Amino acid sequence: MPETYLWLASFAQTWGLVLFVIAFALVVAYAFWPGKKRKKEIEDAANIPLKED
Repeated sequence: MPETYLWLASFAQTWGLVLFVIAFALVVAYAFWPGKKRKKEIEDAANIPLKED
């Protein structure tokens, strides 16, 4: 039992880290990927705090 737990914990820690790093990279790539339609939407969202009521 302890060997199975240690193996599973090690596997989850290693591949969990890899999974989260890949997911983070994909989110960052999506945010900075060029696109005219999304660029306009992102700029509009960024200017929301500056709009007058």
